[in-house]
Amino acid sequence: MTPTRPVLPILIVITFLNTVGIGIIIPVLPFLIEQFIGVGSDKIALYSGLIISLYALCEFLVAPTLGALSDRYGRRPILLFSLLGSVIGYIFLGASGVLWMLFVGRIIDGLTAGNISTIFAYVADITEPKDRGKNYGIIGGTLGLGFMIGPALGGFLSHFGLHAPLWAAALVTFVSLIWAYFALPETHIVDKNASTEHHSLSPLSSFLQIKTNKFLVQVLIAGVFFFLAFAMLQGNGTNLFKDSLSWNPDSIGLIFLFIGAIDIVIQGGLTDILTKRFGERKLIVLGLILCAVGFGLFGLLPIFAFGWLAYLAAFFFSVGSGFFEPAMASTVSQSANGKNQGLVQGAYQSLQSLTRVIGPLLAAAIYAYNPANPYVLSVILAVLSVVFFVRLYRAKQLI
Repeated sequence: MTPTRPVLPILIVITFLNTVGIGIIIPVLPFLIEQFIGVGSDKIALYSGLIISLYALCEFLVAPTLGALSDRYGRRPILLFSLLGSVIGYIFLGASGVLWMLFVGRIIDGLTAGNISTIFAYVADITEPKDRGKNYGIIGGTLGLGFMIGPALGGFLSHFGLHAPLWAAALVTFVSLIWAYFALPETHIVDKNASTEHHSLSPLSSFLQIKTNKFLVQVLIAGVFFFLAFAMLQGNGTNLFKDSLSWNPDSIGLIFLFIGAIDIVIQGGLTDILTKRFGERKLIVLGLILCAVGFGLFGLLPIFAFGWLAYLAAFFFSVGSGFFEPAMASTVSQSANGKNQGLVQGAYQSLQSLTRVIGPLLAAAIYAYNPANPYVLSVILAVLSVVFFVRLYRAKQLI
């Protein structure tokens, strides 16, 4: 279906507002948990990991369903549904007066979490395969901008109370919902015959349905090691900064501002140039190597508690992930045909969700023994991902 108005700019605005809402809560979560269970509790990192993992578990359960439903009923209704769920989830977080309400809020948001996978499917609908790396880079840069501004805004708003950023997240996501409702057209030719049988909507069904695409399956397996490492940083990084550097939400927000700025420069400005010069496969490998360096530097923070070291680690990680993510997304997209982009994107996002279930819990468990443990393990996982990708590409004579 040809849209009647430019879609990419609308998607950029929706992606930005949605990501700002997500980012706002990042720097305050461990402090909010601390408020509920007591200052100095050794369970803060554990509960942070549980809350983040619970959201990811719910997302894992529903992502293939939402992806398949977007193929059958269109992208627009699924995106609107997902944004509405996020608004309701953030309202629960903002109104939380006890710990269990944080869990409920994240469950609601997770069970409707189809925002990003649907946006990626939108991009696939409106973009020729040769240009998807560029447009995924633009969306990735927008994600970086949202994660840059969101945590910084959350840190600032925390001066008005730890719940203030949560209400702000609800408001920003509501604005995104209204914008999407009035501005976003449908881009997908609805296939009423697309499979939505019960078995096809199970979390593992998307993987079973793409199993005949051997190259795609191998790419996803190779990427899972990085996704797991990234999930450990995502779920535990705020606790690392809080415990090792004694940073407050403001300081934590600033380093995410830095990470987002690097992400914008890489994904929003350099991705297209670098992809054309080096190719997606080389960018994937280089990005993973740089991320491994960043993980290693993060692991030094419990020993060498210097703020500049945290920023150096963030620099390597941001550049590396800025190379890896759009190249990986483009590779996955080009491995699918036009009719099952929603299914493939759902499987891709579901795989990442599964690592976000395991990663924060694993990080919380080994963090209790030594705060450096999650980052040492992340280095190992990133190196394993490099090895698998290089072997895959050499076997296919693609690198």
